Amino acid sequence: MNLRTPALRRGLLPAAILMAMTPAIGSAQEQASASDATTLDRIEVTGSRIRQVDLETAQPVLQITREDLQNQGYSSVADILENITSAGSPAISRASPLSSGEAVGGTYIDLRNLGPQRTLVLVNGRRLGITTGGLQDVSAIPTSMVERIEILKDGASTIYGSDAVAGVINIITRRNFDGAEAGAYYGQWGEGDGEVERYDIVIGSTGERTSLTFGAEYAKENPVFAPDRWFSRDTFPTGPNSAPIPGGASGARKEGQFGFGTAFDDEGNPYTPQYTLRRDVPNLDPTDFASYRLVDPALDQTYPGEQSTVYSGIERKSAFMSAIVDITDNISFETDLLYSDRDSYARNAGYPFQSAAFANSAGGLSEDSYFNPVGEAVSYVRRGWEVPREVLNSLTTYRISNTVRGSFDFGDSRFFDWDVGHLYNQNKGVQISTGNLNTLNVARATGASFRNADGVLQCGTPDNPITLGTGPNACTPWNPLIPFGYDAENSLADPNVQAYLYKPGQALSETETRAYFANISGTLFTLPAGDLGVAVGVEHRKESGSFSPDALAQTGDSTDLAAGPTGGSYSLDEIYAELQIPLLADMPFAQELTLNLASRYSDYDTFGDTTNSKAGFTWKPIESLLVRGTWSQGFRAPSISDLYGGESQSFEFYADPCDSVYGIAAGSERCLADVPADFRQRANTPDGFSESREDQSDRAFTSGSNPGLTPEESVSKTLGLVYSPSFAEGLNVALDWWNIRIDNTIIDDLPTAVLDDCYVRGIESRCSDLTGSRFTRDENGVITSFFYAGVNAGYQETEGYDLDVNYSMDTDYGLFRLSWLNTYVSKNELKQDNDDAVPPEQQNAFSGGAGINFRLRSNASLTWELGDIGVTWTTRYFSGVKESCLDAAELPELCSDPNYTAPDLSGAISPQNHIGSNTFHDVQVRWNAPWNATVSVGANNVFEHYSAPMYSNPASGSAYYGGYDIGRFMYMQYQQRF
Repeated sequence: MNLRTPALRRGLLPAAILMAMTPAIGSAQEQASASDATTLDRIEVTGSRIRQVDLETAQPVLQITREDLQNQGYSSVADILENITSAGSPAISRASPLSSGEAVGGTYIDLRNLGPQRTLVLVNGRRLGITTGGLQDVSAIPTSMVERIEILKDGASTIYGSDAVAGVINIITRRNFDGAEAGAYYGQWGEGDGEVERYDIVIGSTGERTSLTFGAEYAKENPVFAPDRWFSRDTFPTGPNSAPIPGGASGARKEGQFGFGTAFDDEGNPYTPQYTLRRDVPNLDPTDFASYRLVDPALDQTYPGEQSTVYSGIERKSAFMSAIVDITDNISFETDLLYSDRDSYARNAGYPFQSAAFANSAGGLSEDSYFNPVGEAVSYVRRGWEVPREVLNSLTTYRISNTVRGSFDFGDSRFFDWDVGHLYNQNKGVQISTGNLNTLNVARATGASFRNADGVLQCGTPDNPITLGTGPNACTPWNPLIPFGYDAENSLADPNVQAYLYKPGQALSETETRAYFANISGTLFTLPAGDLGVAVGVEHRKESGSFSPDALAQTGDSTDLAAGPTGGSYSLDEIYAELQIPLLADMPFAQELTLNLASRYSDYDTFGDTTNSKAGFTWKPIESLLVRGTWSQGFRAPSISDLYGGESQSFEFYADPCDSVYGIAAGSERCLADVPADFRQRANTPDGFSESREDQSDRAFTSGSNPGLTPEESVSKTLGLVYSPSFAEGLNVALDWWNIRIDNTIIDDLPTAVLDDCYVRGIESRCSDLTGSRFTRDENGVITSFFYAGVNAGYQETEGYDLDVNYSMDTDYGLFRLSWLNTYVSKNELKQDNDDAVPPEQQNAFSGGAGINFRLRSNASLTWELGDIGVTWTTRYFSGVKESCLDAAELPELCSDPNYTAPDLSGAISPQNHIGSNTFHDVQVRWNAPWNATVSVGANNVFEHYSAPMYSNPASGSAYYGGYDIGRFMYMQYQQRF
């Protein structure tokens, strides 16, 4: 392969740089291409628009090379980025089958655990397209076309605008490639499932004034199903070789049940007995009450995990093309084209239908139904086990970036680079869902019915029959009391009944990003310590998007969660300036002292304008030591869904602090003002009450948007050292302290947070907010409605340290390379209100439904290469965390700190269980074949390590963290170069 060097670049590089590049160009073909391209691209490092020679800048930047991508054995860019130490929990985890909305199926990177909407993703320095919620899917980029990834671990709103709060991920693609490559990858979990395959090809051609690089990739990852893993097979697992804790069955049984009559418990309280059809005798008459018995929780058990995926499936087809044409020696035209088509699949257990939960079916099984065994209308519950809920998400991305760039010199050795261009990105999504019932049809199917003269069951009455069928104005009777697997007419196993009750849903989404930009950078003049660099630029950008849920779901006549359409747009104009000022050079204790200043003005048509500035410095007291630091302001503008999102419903997992068994504020004065002393949180369980501190609501809660939101505002600070001692050639150590505080945060309010603020923290405004989040209770304390919306309130602050150690040593026994990357978080606190008297919530080292905030993540990698053989061993460490105890009284062995309290709990006791740390080991062995190919085999989590169960279901639909390996994954890959 040969590397094309654009003519316009030749005048930009000092002679010393060109001389330094010469050995790289003369090396092996692939190494030449990668090394030379990297050297050129390093002139502009992510986080600054001013071209420079040194990769180490005032800001900490982690670089993942193409070699790193290949040696770690992951099948996608997304997998690589999710495993860096500064990444937080997966935003929309593949282990959460109940996730819904337009973003499902993508991968969104969350730096510093501040949320993926606060991490900006670039491709070759330009924005990647977004969802209406502001998320950017990194899985759209074909792995085969990635040259390297630069991760700026600092705020950068002054350079890139909104969203660059926690950091910036810049995916830099391969260019100036001459030749061809083809690759194949195949892997599967040790259980023989979840097969992953990837096939790719890269072709490039370089001429005197043109360069064209094209890559295409196909990848498929099969789903893994919950019954095939010990931690997802049961609701409360204890380990791979031990029995689960009893309980966790769903209150909506696949056997079906109905309530009839009145009985009294031991304390004389009335209740409605529940009956189900006897299954031990075949061919019973389901219209005869004698065929039924009382529900027995020991016999009538339904576990939703038996039908669910524990890891969703994904199929991707993508292509990327980069073209460069030198128009003159100093002007070139560049274009990048991206096409991506992504399909994902997830499955949940059949819908847990409760007739009383929907207005259309509130009448239950009609007294005039042929199937009614008691002669009066009865409420019933039936999980649709015959028709699992399945969601197919498809997203097609088109992206084009056109840039004309050039250079000119001004005066003596003052060079300027300029570029003008346009970016367009379109995402179009289709979501097909099955397994939800049309509640209008359910009401008709369980209404009046009779057996007609032909002996066929028909809706209506003999005097007023309804046409038999599944289409409009027709009806097919349904008997919801027939258990799954029991042979009886008009059960849910009947294809005609299914066709009438279940209608596939279709949701559509579309977002567009349009941007026009112009930049110029260069040297204003030369100071005694060096060149004074400057960069200025302008940008106009427009974001528009829509998400339209299924039409039937929008009406509320479906068991699919009701949701309104999202739609809107916003535009902005921006201007920025950056200065790099060399203050001292080549002096005692000041080999270099440089100051970097930048500021950006942004004018939005939604909330108005904002100005954000940044200052940074680099200081080399001696040649081997660099001291660096930054202070920067940042912001995140409200997204389209923040401002214009429709209302949506979901069955939320939440904790009511007033619950008399698990509530952390039970019996408090504030709780007793709203609930009785023996109040129990209602939940979707067999007896209707919560079985742990957090449980799923028995009715749909509603979330919505807020058009009055204003931008989040952040301040980031870093201070660090980079040490490369002369006595240890090849050793490089970087230690950086960082702090990020976001004020005026846009909070996705959650029911548990609202209730805790009201009853635990004593924030009365959270108990009855007429414009924001609010809830209602009936006379028995039962929550009857819950609405929660995004708000600007409080702050989030996180702080910690990054330690990176890299060492390379060439010996007679081979080349050794060590990489040890660490992120230690010393603070992570969240305040969701503006009441100074209320302490912030401490999140560091805690687990919850949204994920885990690890105190320490560490990755160590050791590579040995000798001749054509290479071996890489990688160790990934996750520190221990706390989670709420499952049941402090009944299961003390799973509650290490039953008396835990903290200032943010205002004296309340919140029992916690400590989950130990986890370490995963990966290994890869590769061989460079004499026919210009590389063969690799490896295993991730080679020792098949598992974490202890985590009953808070962090980023998961089961008692296992969604970011951990779900077993041993073995793979092999082959790459052929031509």
